Amino acid sequence: MNGARGASAGRIRIIGGSLRNSRIEVPDAPGLRPTAERVRETLFNWLAPVIEGAHCLDLCAGTGALGIEALSRGAAAVQFVERDARTARALGDNLSRLKASAGRVSVQDAAQFLQGAPQPHDLVFLDPPFALQLWSPLAQQLEQGGWLAARAWIYVESPRRGTPELPAHWQLHREGHAGEVRFALYRRALPLS
Repeated sequence: MNGARGASAGRIRIIGGSLRNSRIEVPDAPGLRPTAERVRETLFNWLAPVIEGAHCLDLCAGTGALGIEALSRGAAAVQFVERDARTARALGDNLSRLKASAGRVSVQDAAQFLQGAPQPHDLVFLDPPFALQLWSPLAQQLEQGGWLAARAWIYVESPRRGTPELPAHWQLHREGHAGEVRFALYRRALPLS
């Protein structure tokens, strides 16, 4: 759903890449928390060496700010998953207006989406609604369902207090805090067989 507060008057700004300074419309929807600009800037600085050509999954996409930022910075494709039809429609409208044809939107619950036919992704944005406590179950589905490339990156946004339980071989790469939000980037590191 895209975490810490950062929307201003129903619009947020893409901060880097080919769509830099473009605005995306933010619908008025309960629990929608667009990721703050400074958090996105920090995250994409961390991802700068790996974002070009990446295949991304924006799970619980909300506004799609993270996935759109990824497309702006050279990601090959982004699959957006958003369960709220109105929010998903706004996301699709934003992608069309920005001519971001490498973004696809699925109007579906994240857990149901992950029960479908998997396609490995290089980068996953995992930012479910905080109140639903979905980090651990969705992380297990991502891990066990074949949704992650062997050395995938996983971005996790969660409340500052209480780190979610994640698969043991997701190694913390970087983390930060913004207000009551913890944002962290993990790298999947499978044991050698």
